[in-house]
Amino acid sequence: MSTPTILEKIKAYKLDEIAATKAETPIEAMEDLARAAPAVRPFKDALLQASINGYGLIAEIKKASPSKGLIRADFDPEALARAYEDGGAACLSVLTDTPSFQGAKEFLTLARAACNLPVLRKDFMYDPYQVIEARSLGADCILIIMASLTDGEAAVLEQTAETWGMDAIIEVHNADELKRAEALKSQLIGINNRDLNTFETSLDTSRTLARYVPEDRIIICESGLETPQDLADIARYGARCFLIGETLMRADDVASATRNMLASPLTAGGM
Repeated sequence: MSTPTILEKIKAYKLDEIAATKAETPIEAMEDLARAAPAVRPFKDALLQASINGYGLIAEIKKASPSKGLIRADFDPEALARAYEDGGAACLSVLTDTPSFQGAKEFLTLARAACNLPVLRKDFMYDPYQVIEARSLGADCILIIMASLTDGEAAVLEQTAETWGMDAIIEVHNADELKRAEALKSQLIGINNRDLNTFETSLDTSRTLARYVPEDRIIICESGLETPQDLADIARYGARCFLIGETLMRADDVASATRNMLASPLTAGGM
């Protein structure tokens, strides 16, 4: 019997976690919490607006990762949200998975309340219940990871997000997943340069896949971005939106690091 991949291990504990949360807070109660949450902030629109003349940055609040361990010891979601906003980020991403990323659901609520940016709940979604829970926390967008879902499961998650007024990023990391993503309605296609089975990273994933993304979709390049040159390089392949976590989270001055990352966008004429 083969050893489970990192993604398979995450799915196993995530399904247990969902069952426990459902037992604690039945879906009707969760829907009440979602209805009481602050109004949705337009996630896709914020990215689009920022990417017209610059880059649309989703800046990630991420304490740790399975591959790198602890990333930032002095971890304050509220201060980080404000720093990212000051630095020019268009949106936030907040890790809410605890076992693998030392995230927490309350990190999202705290970060969103501290700024005016729309927020992505970065987690492994398998059940529409999690989408409703995301809205109850204040999330404006969810992540749909094609590598861990069937087409039917992905469609149900997307439909639930739409019902609650949220956007969805459809995440892919190979040509097969991209083809499957095209059957969904969301315009936001996240190309993850990190293989979720091995956690190895290569920007070649974006360089290869970007050319096959339909023109009516918005490419978001995720993982492995470390310098403004990386952004300019990938922008030449048609991506003007980026999700960056670790590089910015390791910076002493997060606002300044964010500003520097966005300082010299490749203009349309340079593409």
